[in-house]
Amino acid sequence: MKTDVVIVDSGAANVGSVVYAMERLGYHPRVTQDAKEIRIASRVIFPGVGAAGIAMRRLRERGLDRLLPMLTQPVLGVCLGMQLFFRHTEEDDTTCLGILQSNVTRIPGAPGCRVPHMGWAPLRRSKDSVLTEGLTDGAYAYFVHSFAAQPGGETVCVAEHGVRFSAIVQYRNFYGTQFHPERSARVGACILRNFMENT
Repeated sequence: MKTDVVIVDSGAANVGSVVYAMERLGYHPRVTQDAKEIRIASRVIFPGVGAAGIAMRRLRERGLDRLLPMLTQPVLGVCLGMQLFFRHTEEDDTTCLGILQSNVTRIPGAPGCRVPHMGWAPLRRSKDSVLTEGLTDGAYAYFVHSFAAQPGGETVCVAEHGVRFSAIVQYRNFYGTQFHPERSARVGACILRNFMENT
């Protein structure tokens, strides 16, 4: 029997594509804003694109800003969803969930490094994680973002766009990908499968 998984309905545009990616792997996720459903699920995926300030306001309106940090089952944050795990982001000067105590900052523009960062980039492993089992160092993933977290103790993989940043993080039962696994072909499918089967 497939593991029970919910996708937090954060109002983000990528919720549908995460659902399709999970269905391709044989899972049937439920999309929900309901705190009870989220609390009892075996796995939780928290996707996000768009502005951090708006996303946090939606979470506060539903009481999910208090619930998400308290979850004890595996939780996967995707793109903005991962950024909201941190204490603060420069985007909209937003206080986030505070699961991770470092901050998210804007990627500095530089010649040849346009912001937002859009496209494929290699993942360089910093330490082992169940999330990256089966992936070779240097595997490519697809990014779309203007903000990122500097590498720290929770960093599993880094990527680079002018500066090095955290591409995958893990802290206790919280996992995060700055890139979009639902748009990252085989690499993304491997990470989603690892999250469902190995965490």
